[in-house]
Amino acid sequence: MITIENALNILKNDHNFREIIDKGQYFYHYRDLVFEKISYDSREVDASTLFFVKGDNFKKEFLEKAVTAGLQLYISEMDFEVGIPALIVNDVKQAMSLLAMEFYGNPQDKLKLLAFTGTKGKTTSAYFAYHILQQSHKPALLSTMNTTLDGEHFFKSALTTPESLDLFKMMATAVENGRTHLIMEVSSQAYLKKRVYGLTFDVGVFLNISPDHIGPIEHPTFEDYFYHKRLLMENSLAVVVNSEMDHFEVLAEQVASMEHDFYGQHSDNQIRHSQAFSFETSGKLAEKFDIQLIGRFNQENALAAVLACLRLGASVADIKKGIASTRVPGRMEVLTQQNGAKVFVDYAHNGVSLANLLSVVQEHQKGKIILVLGATGNKGESRRKDFGLLLNQHPELTVILTADDPNYEDPIAIAKEIASYISFDVDIIADRKEAIKIALSLTNREGDAVILAGKGADCYQIINGEKADYLGDYAIAEKYL
Repeated sequence: MITIENALNILKNDHNFREIIDKGQYFYHYRDLVFEKISYDSREVDASTLFFVKGDNFKKEFLEKAVTAGLQLYISEMDFEVGIPALIVNDVKQAMSLLAMEFYGNPQDKLKLLAFTGTKGKTTSAYFAYHILQQSHKPALLSTMNTTLDGEHFFKSALTTPESLDLFKMMATAVENGRTHLIMEVSSQAYLKKRVYGLTFDVGVFLNISPDHIGPIEHPTFEDYFYHKRLLMENSLAVVVNSEMDHFEVLAEQVASMEHDFYGQHSDNQIRHSQAFSFETSGKLAEKFDIQLIGRFNQENALAAVLACLRLGASVADIKKGIASTRVPGRMEVLTQQNGAKVFVDYAHNGVSLANLLSVVQEHQKGKIILVLGATGNKGESRRKDFGLLLNQHPELTVILTADDPNYEDPIAIAKEIASYISFDVDIIADRKEAIKIALSLTNREGDAVILAGKGADCYQIINGEKADYLGDYAIAEKYL
């Protein structure tokens, strides 16, 4: 519940309040309003709802229908003149976040908050942290792959970082379920869209940065993308930063006066004696760890989670057990064909993560490597060139380009755009299931490998704005083993 008086005080303290317009004049019909619901979906409102008008495609008719359903007041950046009071603010997304905190009883104050940002590795690192903290605490997890608010039931979130109203509702549910910690992935969009506005994290982790999410509906430039990623550092009490990441000097200067840990080769916290399923560390925690996920980059993600969880009170025993027990759906999952060839299923969906994946597979598999890859439609368009330029450096690969969430674009056209940067012949097969079937048929012996990149554990494909049922790369590969 939230009163209009509370809402006004919060907005005024944030310097976000402009005025309340009631039929163009100040009749003060709104003074006694109490709201038992908050929403940004006009189809869900009634007389007890505080409604937020957001979105570039919002239409006045949506609000008119809401008024018919009993809506008494709305918050917006403009007056739609629909006959009820309009609370006008400078930034409706900021207003949503702060009022959601109040409405749900400030659940962020009852949880220890750990956030991961970076171009790649957020989900894997979050899973490591979840398994570490799970040993002696009761963590909740908000992840691209899976979300749990009670430690028992898991579901997939629509967004990497949910909208603020949904986020604080989830936090409140986690508190009700007795959770003590919340681990979450914080995307650049979370700060661009003000989804975590006003939120302070106990620990924020910056894993890496490379060009991604740059396009007409995302970030206009890399500088803008990097800036919004860095906002996590400003809004954390302590931070963990990868010393090997590009532009590390910018981060080092930014966090110099904060509580911080650096990791990687340019710091005290390093990985020593890396092997396929174990690694040793030096620095703040000098230990040997067993790990199920192969690849040095996964070990680096584990080290980031280790340092973060140390700051949240995890014991060495909990950390070692948590790292050893971590598996991530769609991240370096491995199947073996009858001929001994391996099939790797991984979410690698940009140039940097694909380069890391190729490096790991080629380190362990010395035969023929077949790569099945696509690129998403209507987002992350810079990835297509990144993929093409990367693959052009690997003429030893057999490449099959296919669909990956084409949305409103033609998957063949996307594939051809990737292929335009590649100087050797590649195959284009629009049907992803058929592409996987053919890829598996091309292996002959134990050293061969098929890499299914991009979809990970997703059991849907986004086509024309809708999630179409899709069996999933792993299940399809199992079918054709």
